Amino acid sequence: MTILRTPLADGSARGIPDATVARLPVYLRALNALAEQGVATCSSNDLAENAGVNPAKLRKDLSYLGSYGTRGVGYDVEYLRYQIAREIGQTQDWDVVIVGVGNLGSALSAYQGFSTRGIRVAALVDADPKRVGTTISGITVSSLDDLTAIVEERAISIGIIATPGEAAQEVADRLVAAGVTSILNFAPALVQVPDGVDVRKVDLSIELQILAYHEQRKAGKEATA
Repeated sequence: MTILRTPLADGSARGIPDATVARLPVYLRALNALAEQGVATCSSNDLAENAGVNPAKLRKDLSYLGSYGTRGVGYDVEYLRYQIAREIGQTQDWDVVIVGVGNLGSALSAYQGFSTRGIRVAALVDADPKRVGTTISGITVSSLDDLTAIVEERAISIGIIATPGEAAQEVADRLVAAGVTSILNFAPALVQVPDGVDVRKVDLSIELQILAYHEQRKAGKEATA
């Protein structure tokens, strides 16, 4: 299990497991919803219910961040929102580059949810000369050959791969060579990267197959009921 080391005020570090890091945005989303409802404080049970997790797991996850709850009162929604947002980098804006502007890449470039989470699509890149120079979501598509210059000029550290599977590794290599240290891979292929580069893979077909499996199980239970 990978442990994220986050510096404390005294210069030491605390370890936050990957599984906890993955749930922090879920907690933040739940807190945002509570804030929109005018809720000022909430218990761990209420927050866990809104986030769809076990209360004990939530308390364990938040313990990695520090002691932000008050016994008998619960959590201050606004304060905990800020602490989680700071922990996952949402108190600053992050420029990203999307490589591959087919149907998926174009859709991602237009997704409004990025901006509310401190993510800004700063550049679109494609290897197809027919797409280079076109405008998508208000951004002019650049050539893959210009990737390094774009990353350096805009200090981009996060890249999104939205290409066909066969092009994914080459794109990952180019992103790493350009200085990108975090990659979100939507391509239907695994990519190899050196130590120090983080990769998250999103495979929509696998997620749908998992749902199909659960639907098949439900159908089987109904048939035998």
